[in-house]
Amino acid sequence: MKINPKIFKAYDIRGLYPSEINEDVIYLIGQCFIRFLEKEQKISPNKKIKKLKIVIGRDNRLSSQFLFEKLSESLTKSGADVVDIGLSTTPMLYWACAHYKFDGGLMITASHLGKEYNGLKLVRENSIPISEKTGLKDILRCIQRLVKGGIRQNKKNKQGNVEKKDVLDDYLNFNFNGFNISSIKSIKIVIDTANAVPGILIPGLKKALPITIYHLFNKLDGNFPNHSPDPIIKENLYFLQKEVKNKKADLGVAFDGDGDRIVFLDEKGNMIPGDLITALLATLILKKEPGQLILYDIRSSNSVRDAIKENGGEPVMSRIGHSFIKEEMRKKNIFFGGEFSGHYYAKNHYFSEAPLFVLLSILEVISKNKKKLSSIIKPLKRYYHSGEINFETNKKDEILKVLEKEYKDGEKTKIDGLRIDFNDWWFLARPSATENLLRLVVEAKTKKLMEDKVKELSALIKKIGQSPFSF
Repeated sequence: MKINPKIFKAYDIRGLYPSEINEDVIYLIGQCFIRFLEKEQKISPNKKIKKLKIVIGRDNRLSSQFLFEKLSESLTKSGADVVDIGLSTTPMLYWACAHYKFDGGLMITASHLGKEYNGLKLVRENSIPISEKTGLKDILRCIQRLVKGGIRQNKKNKQGNVEKKDVLDDYLNFNFNGFNISSIKSIKIVIDTANAVPGILIPGLKKALPITIYHLFNKLDGNFPNHSPDPIIKENLYFLQKEVKNKKADLGVAFDGDGDRIVFLDEKGNMIPGDLITALLATLILKKEPGQLILYDIRSSNSVRDAIKENGGEPVMSRIGHSFIKEEMRKKNIFFGGEFSGHYYAKNHYFSEAPLFVLLSILEVISKNKKKLSSIIKPLKRYYHSGEINFETNKKDEILKVLEKEYKDGEKTKIDGLRIDFNDWWFLARPSATENLLRLVVEAKTKKLMEDKVKELSALIKKIGQSPFSF
């Protein structure tokens, strides 16, 4: 049996089913996940101090149920008890692991990828992510040893049990806590869950909220027949944009395949960049929680920094990626964080993704101010942001060295790629960790300056690498 090490990514495990991810592979992952937790908790393999309790959630991909059965078999044979929460979004899984104080959690999902993929997201106690730098490499090495030497079951381990637990109502009620639900009214909203597992959330929202919710593609179907569950791709928002206009809705919402990203459209059907949602949440949070630290990723508009400072908060710029962000938030006790990609994190949600907290906050401000979402967002649009421009190249390091030399007069930040700030513009050049891509972002105080700098930087990059393409 061969394991493709490329399925072990920076933050999770993902691959094609069944050629890369299958029942045999996930069985081995389960074995080594338990070994990893035992080692981290200093539990002797021959004399257990405690029986680990592991929570498993899964999305609605066609292969997820089969993988769950083999994974739970692996964990129980390793002596762990399994808590099966069934169909779940990834934020639900993270919440359940931390809220009920389980020893670890596994989410079976390939997130926004197509139906032919599946994978795993892994966390330890308190839903602390297990990433490439905090354990995934150890788990891969363990699997490689097992494949080479064969699986040896510890006979002293008493086989664990599987119990089912319904957490959906508890999870929704946890999200509702802190909001005056009865005040959120006179709103029409369209939500697209792309036939994916976030659809399980919507009936509970409809029941609890005194608003009108139109649910697009509500039937769970692991084939994703209407469009892929990736809301960042513009084509996937076509139906949502159309329905927002047809229903004259106040806003539109799209979730990705496992529900850890949320994308917003205003009443005109225009997508609101994720960093502006972070800026909006910062203004709302800091009115209630003055002086808090608010995190934003390095791609984000300076509008986020400005909004945090103007409302009495402390801005924290971070590298990209949920495991890095969660580590930073825990270390500095950061109250809220947002990524350009539509991931949002909250301290009160165990430093994990909190998409419903963001949704409810936006519904509350629309209802309270009786303003259109576009009007609420407009004051935050202070700069001209290019979005990410992708260059296909195998000369990423060489390009970064040239850019650093050519723009040496600016203020450098190297926490994730190369960002250089000037008085009226900045750029970020960031290499992909998994593909031959260099990602460029430019922001300026005027549209012309932004466009000029995009052309200037693109020309320089093309001298070294290859032509850019966007997706």
